[in-house]
Amino acid sequence: MRTPPGLAPESFATALREFEGVVGKDWVFTSDDDLHLYQDAYSPFWGEPDERKASAAVAPHSTEEVQAIMRIANAHKIPIYPISTGRNLGYGGAAPVYSGSVVLDLKRMNRILEVNERNATCLVEPGVSYFDLYRHIRANKLKLWIDCPDPGWGSLIGNALERGNGYTLAPYRDHWGAHAGMEVVLPDGDLVRTGMGAMPGAKTWQQFKYGYGPHLDGLFSQSNFGVVTKMGFWMMPEPEAFRSGTVMVYRYDDLFKLVDILAYLENLKVMSATTRVESPLLFGAFKAPPPSPELAALRARNPGREEYEAFAANNNVPYWSVILRFYGSPKLTAAHWEYAQEKFGTIAGAKFKDGDFYEFPLSDAAVNRIMDKAPLGIPSLEAFSMGGRTPTNPTPSNGHMWFSPIIPMSGEAVQECERVFREAFAQWGVNPLGLPLPQLYHERTFFQIYGFPISHDAETNRKNRETFKRMIALAAEHGWGEYRTAPAFMDACADTYSFNNHALRRLQEKLKDAVDPNGILSAGRYGIWPEHLRKTRS
Repeated sequence: MRTPPGLAPESFATALREFEGVVGKDWVFTSDDDLHLYQDAYSPFWGEPDERKASAAVAPHSTEEVQAIMRIANAHKIPIYPISTGRNLGYGGAAPVYSGSVVLDLKRMNRILEVNERNATCLVEPGVSYFDLYRHIRANKLKLWIDCPDPGWGSLIGNALERGNGYTLAPYRDHWGAHAGMEVVLPDGDLVRTGMGAMPGAKTWQQFKYGYGPHLDGLFSQSNFGVVTKMGFWMMPEPEAFRSGTVMVYRYDDLFKLVDILAYLENLKVMSATTRVESPLLFGAFKAPPPSPELAALRARNPGREEYEAFAANNNVPYWSVILRFYGSPKLTAAHWEYAQEKFGTIAGAKFKDGDFYEFPLSDAAVNRIMDKAPLGIPSLEAFSMGGRTPTNPTPSNGHMWFSPIIPMSGEAVQECERVFREAFAQWGVNPLGLPLPQLYHERTFFQIYGFPISHDAETNRKNRETFKRMIALAAEHGWGEYRTAPAFMDACADTYSFNNHALRRLQEKLKDAVDPNGILSAGRYGIWPEHLRKTRS
C-alpha cells in the first residue's frame, strides 16, 4: 500500500478505515488499478521518479462528508488534494501536485441544485459537467445557454477555479468572472458561504456577487485555501440569433490597425466573443485544409515580407484574418456586422466574408449538424480530433502542455512576442506545436499560445520541460506572465511574480498558515507550499 510522505503505514491504515466510515468502503480507493486513474494522462514526467501519484482516493457524496474527511485528515496530518472531475488535461488532470497526497474526488457530488431561467443563474456542485448542465437545459426547454471550453466533459466549478475560458459573450466566456457565490469547506472542516450566501435564507446568492464586507471569493481560485462544494454562475440568456463573419487583410502592417479595431469593437461589446488573429498566408487558418502546392513551396522558402504580400494579393490569400461572432436579434447581429465592416473597411484592401447564421432555438437535428459547436454554447469532445492520427499526423503525441503568456492586445505586442520566441526557438533548436497566433479569450488581452507534445520517452520530456521553464523566464523578462500552468511548472511561474521580494507569495503563505496550519490541503498548488515543506521545495 502506498502511504503519504512521512506517515506510518499503521496511521494511514487507521485513517483509511475512518474515511470508509464516512463514505463507505466502495468509495475509498487504494489498489494500483484504481490509483492509476489518478495519474496525469498528459504527465511530462511519464515513467520517471518525479511522476505525481496519489496514495489513495476518497469520493464523498455531500458537503457534510467533505467536512468529515477534512477533520480526519487534520487529525492524522494526511495531505489532501481535491479534484472536481479530474479532466483538466494539460494542467495536471487528476494527479496531485504533491505526490503521495490522498485525492479528494468530488465527482459524486454532481447535483444541479438550481437553474433560474428568469435571472439566468444556476447553482451546481463540483461533479456537474458542461454536458450535464447542457442536457438539463435541453430537457427542460430553458432559454439559457452555458459557456463551455474545449472539450466539454469537465466540471463547471473546476474550470472556473482554474480561470478557464469559453467562446460566447463576455462576461460568460470568463468562467471565473461569471461565478456568483460559493460554498467552501475550509481545511479544518469548517463551512463558509461567500457573498450573499453568508446571510441565512438569502434570496440573491447567485444574483449579487459581493455580499457585505471584504470580497473573499478570489482566495479560493487557483489556490489551496478551501474545498469548493457549491458555486453559482451567471448564465447567458438564449439569443434570438447568431451571426459570424470573417475580416481579411493582405499586408503585414495591416496587423496593427486590425488589432486596434478589434480591441475597439470588443471593448464596446459590439463583438464580444472569443476569437483569434489568424494568418492564412503564413500558417494556415485554424482547422484549415492543407495549403496549395504553390503556398506550401512559398512557406518552405520563407522569403521576405514583400514576396509574401505579392502572393497574398495575387492569390487572394489573406496575410491576416479574424472571425467575428455576434449574438442578439437578426437585426442587431446584422447591424453589428455592418458596423464592423465599416470600421475594418478603413484598412485599404480589406475584404469580408459572411459566415454562419442561426436562429434559436435549434432542433436536436440542427445541433448535430453544426461543426463549430462551442460558440453556440454546445459542449462536445471534438477538440480531441485535432490530435488524432491522420495522414498529416501519422504519429500523434501522448498529450500536450500549453505555454500561453498573457500579452497586451496590440499588433506591436504580437509582433514582439512572435519575434522573441522565434529567435529563442532557433537558438535552442526546438520547434513547438501549433500556431503562434494571438487568441482573444479574457478581455483586453491576448494569449500567445505555444504547445509542446507529451512523450513516453523520458529524455524528450526532460528537454521539453527545460524549454518550457526557459520560456517562462524569457516571457517574464518582457513582462508577459503565464495565467495558468501544469503542476510541473507552478513553482517556476510563481517565481516570476516577484514584485517587492515576492510580496504576493509571502502574503499567500501567511494566509496558508492561518487557514491551514497543518498544511494538509493541496500542498504546492500554484506555488503555495505549507510551512513544513517550504524549505525542502525551495
